[in-house]
Amino acid sequence: MPFQENYNAERPIGLEVFLTSQEGIGGRLRHLIEDFVVDEVPTYPPRDDTGRYVIAKVTATNWEMNRLVRHMSKYMGISRQLIGFAGTKDKRSISSQLMSIEAPMEWVEALHITDVKIEPLYRSKKNITIGALKGNKFNILISGCQKQGDELAASVTATAEEIKAAGGFPNFFGVQRFGSLRPITHVVGRFIVKGDIEGAVMAYVSDSAEDEDEESLAARKALKVTHDWDAALATFPMKLTFERTVIGWLQRNPEDYAGAIRVLPSNLQMMFVHAYQSYLFNRILSERVRRGIPLREAVVGDVILPADADGLPDHDKYVPVTKANIDMVQRKVVVGRAYVSAVLFGQDSVFSEGEVGEIERTVAAAEGLVQRDFCTPALPDCNSRGSRREILARVAEPSFSADGENVRCLFTLDKGCYATVLLREFMKADIMDY
Repeated sequence: MPFQENYNAERPIGLEVFLTSQEGIGGRLRHLIEDFVVDEVPTYPPRDDTGRYVIAKVTATNWEMNRLVRHMSKYMGISRQLIGFAGTKDKRSISSQLMSIEAPMEWVEALHITDVKIEPLYRSKKNITIGALKGNKFNILISGCQKQGDELAASVTATAEEIKAAGGFPNFFGVQRFGSLRPITHVVGRFIVKGDIEGAVMAYVSDSAEDEDEESLAARKALKVTHDWDAALATFPMKLTFERTVIGWLQRNPEDYAGAIRVLPSNLQMMFVHAYQSYLFNRILSERVRRGIPLREAVVGDVILPADADGLPDHDKYVPVTKANIDMVQRKVVVGRAYVSAVLFGQDSVFSEGEVGEIERTVAAAEGLVQRDFCTPALPDCNSRGSRREILARVAEPSFSADGENVRCLFTLDKGCYATVLLREFMKADIMDY
């Protein structure tokens, strides 16, 4: 299948190719917050009126998840560890999802947070944990496209047909994984994996993006030169909550760079190394597309993930593809009972063999990585055993309709798949437009 090289600002996060051959329509996402609506397809914990957890539907407008959880825990006077959710949604969106809250029902009912609707549903003995969802439904408007009218409609239709023919789109990690405005999360993770904790901290607080506001940009640039924590705490904007948390720690505990990372929420600490693994995965998948190796067909040397009871890939079970089993494997892949995967490099990584294995090993070697690098005793939340991820994302109930210079996009994706990665195949736009 034809592909296109990608030379825009996504390339440094491993998004090096497009699967589709059509010229991009341009445009932008989230011109208005209501242009990006996400509804979780949840798995409901069983109801039990004696349970410790309140299960609530939470609809948030333009809220980052860590910040929302922090506000909820503060207002109820409980630890943020007592609030569970299945997945992190896009900040610049209207997103609905289930959350579990270990607190009295009346506390949850009394919660009032601007631009957040909290609907307590029932109690349960089971809380909600990361990954406990089936997928997400999206209703998204691409606005201000470069193409218009019939030309726009024809391009959208042609791209949609290419994606349908491919059985989906490359399951890249999207820019949100790395930081939409300042995509440096994987850079922080690389420093951690390499054992340079000071480098990780400095990248997190002082690496700047030219599109940041002037106050943030100036504060970061000054800190990069001076390492003056007192001055930084005075100049960093209040909205840079987590950076200020790190700076405040170092102001009180000079040179304790590991402690400065440990003071951050556990899920944010994990995200640093996960983002680095995601960058490596994106590079591996880009090279597979570049070489024309199929995404929805297994080849000898691949590792597949069998489907679980919900028809989703079971990331705890690996089946190597050999000459002896490839016909059986391929039948399962075609009907959605198995998924071709690529490595998420970590302590216990299982590499593919053959040509696809050579791609995985080459990317890891180019970064100078060995498996023990992903064991970080000083930062236990940053340890990663590694895993595998399906390389093709399925699209359910797709509808793409052009009107003037806008495109309305309706579709459902499995959990862990990025709407922006699907839409980049249509738009082929600048990274800031996603």
